[in-house]
Amino acid sequence: MRETGNREQGRIAVLIPCYNESQTIEKVVRDYKNALPEADIYVYDNNSTDGTGEIAKRAGAIVRREYRQGKGNVIRSMFRDIDADCYLMTDGDDTYPAENAREMADLIMSGRADMVIGDRLSSTYFTENKRPFHNFGNRIVRGLINKLFKSNIHDIMTGYRAFSPLFVKSFPVLSQGFEIETEMSIHGSVKKFVSLEENDSFLVRI
Repeated sequence: MRETGNREQGRIAVLIPCYNESQTIEKVVRDYKNALPEADIYVYDNNSTDGTGEIAKRAGAIVRREYRQGKGNVIRSMFRDIDADCYLMTDGDDTYPAENAREMADLIMSGRADMVIGDRLSSTYFTENKRPFHNFGNRIVRGLINKLFKSNIHDIMTGYRAFSPLFVKSFPVLSQGFEIETEMSIHGSVKKFVSLEENDSFLVRI
């Protein structure tokens, strides 16, 4: 029998792909449980060797294993196995603030969007990120995709997103690794899903 939480407001599943995140996963699980107390928190452990899965379970997450290495493989299993009215994807390294989760989930649950993108680049993330090549690569990929698909996505590669069931169950998941986020952005543009970008300051339709 599938584990369930409080469903009175609709089923929300928080999806956390993890590989060796023992230093942060307990805080991440607790933060999202506080932000979305009615949600089911799923941690998919991708062959961690540092006890990530055990720590997540003690923190109250539903822990499952994915033995095929790579974030794309984890997302494929998550989208196939889990049924919900709203899917919220985040990372286990405490990169993304849980306080944005409620607004992102509400946009999906109200039918206003099929995908909500947690935009890092229009906030302080860009100046705080110390990896210049990461930022440069994001700009290049963003420019190409927006030009090809006539979209206006600010943060192509973010791992912080919320999805409708229609998006999740129509997404083919072709990527095996971290390029999965770019694939999600392309899928939303090609299929003409209603997509919104959200950060601490504003909400933008893309």
